[in-house]
Amino acid sequence: MKLKTMSRITALAMCMTLALAGCGNSGDSGNSNSSKTETNDSGEKAGAGKTELKIAIAANPPSLDPPSVNSNVVGGIGIHVYEPLFAMNGDYEPTPVLAESYEVSDDGMVYTIKLREGVKFHNGEEMTADDVVASMNRWLELSAKANTLIGGSVFEKVDDYTVSMKANEASSDIIMVLASPIQFAAIYPKEVVDAASDEGISDFIGTGPYKVAEWKQDQFIELEKYEGYQPSEGESSGLAGEKKASMEKITYEVVTDTSTRIAGVKNGQYDIIEEVPLEQYEELSQEPGLEMNVNRGGTLNLFFNTTEGIMANEDIRQAALAALNCDDILLASYGDPNLYELNAGWCDPTDAQWGTDAGKEYYNQQDTDKAKKLLKDAGYNNEPIILVTTPDYDEMYNATLVVQEQLKQAGFNAEVESYDFSTFMEHRADPKQFSMFITSNSYNMLPIQLSVLDSGWAGLDRPEVTEGIAAIRSAESDEAAASAWEDLQTFLYEYGAATVLGHYTGVTTMNANVEGNDYLRFPIYWNVTVSE
Repeated sequence: MKLKTMSRITALAMCMTLALAGCGNSGDSGNSNSSKTETNDSGEKAGAGKTELKIAIAANPPSLDPPSVNSNVVGGIGIHVYEPLFAMNGDYEPTPVLAESYEVSDDGMVYTIKLREGVKFHNGEEMTADDVVASMNRWLELSAKANTLIGGSVFEKVDDYTVSMKANEASSDIIMVLASPIQFAAIYPKEVVDAASDEGISDFIGTGPYKVAEWKQDQFIELEKYEGYQPSEGESSGLAGEKKASMEKITYEVVTDTSTRIAGVKNGQYDIIEEVPLEQYEELSQEPGLEMNVNRGGTLNLFFNTTEGIMANEDIRQAALAALNCDDILLASYGDPNLYELNAGWCDPTDAQWGTDAGKEYYNQQDTDKAKKLLKDAGYNNEPIILVTTPDYDEMYNATLVVQEQLKQAGFNAEVESYDFSTFMEHRADPKQFSMFITSNSYNMLPIQLSVLDSGWAGLDRPEVTEGIAAIRSAESDEAAASAWEDLQTFLYEYGAATVLGHYTGVTTMNANVEGNDYLRFPIYWNVTVSE
């Protein structure tokens, strides 16, 4: 089957919080036509604009190792520091970045990838096949999404500037998977990969337009322009093409208090603020000198623990689904009905191929009596139901509190445990530490990339998922693939694995003198300038 190209898939847009954790320093090396610009005491170019972009972010991320963590805050900062072999351009088409070209064998099982020559890491060493093989095989092992789709594939060295990938099975979407921005396949020096621990990499060295200069936990992350950067060919487009490090520095300041972020962008302390609560949208949109980026972005989702504990009982999960009033949950999360949409689909409802409300009979039931009956029939005996959450993301936290109350009204002994974002991510990943949790998840380009289908996300491990993914990937037509996805989405609801709560928009606020920002899955800042 030949899947639709990304230019045919509805453009995805959402402004997500960016952040970074970890520390590291890397040397400057390589020739560059760029020259240092003299600055004044306010950090502005003489006679030009600012040289430092300041962004206020809402949470401190758990890592700076994109392949190992399914987190927007990690991936968003990572795209400025690391690069993959392939990335999505502005038309959502897989495009070579560190790769130069590729060929596929007649049986579709072997991909031979030619690498760009002369690309330098931030430590001054040239990227070769050894680095790529080490990075890609680690990515295949660590990335739940990669493992789900092409697990068992192997990268091998052909020569210093050529690698091969032996696929686990033939499929037309493999290059698209390699180019996915979610847990993207960052290329590191081989020695960085070899030294990585279970906690991730410890030296943050990539080939991107910016390098990590300094990081202080819970305070700030500072990136500085990499003078030796060598962009790929072509105009800047999405996550591909030329990347101009227009600012000498990009500083992400961790500001967990919403009012402080808002005050900071109003008084010019920050050029951009992420994670603006939607209830603040109307106020900020009328503020002189500020601009609002509002984009349809993704889904707010509730995930159940299907593997152990009381929620492993399917009838109890269905009782929880019956109790939910998504209208109230979304209103508490986003504040304005114009900024969210009630819909059962896991994909963008406007996507011609993947948008479906299959399983909608299980969505937004608002049936407390049904929930109570299901609990009684299941023999529920007031066992604690643990909802883990984080106050670092308002919409997730507020939604959790409303869900807790709705579950209590249906007879659940629902308890909320709240942690900082990094600790929340640890609890979310361990089925022993949660009964359910809520996260906001950006739209994916293919439904097979959804977190709900990854056993490492919330523990769902069912043959119906494996078979459903295989049916989508092996379908002989777009229509057959869409039908297979409808069947799989229906299963998610029937089994009570998880539910969409609704579809949201994302809001980023910036000063009007910020120009050149872009978005593709993450905010893109390498072409940004800030005038005086």
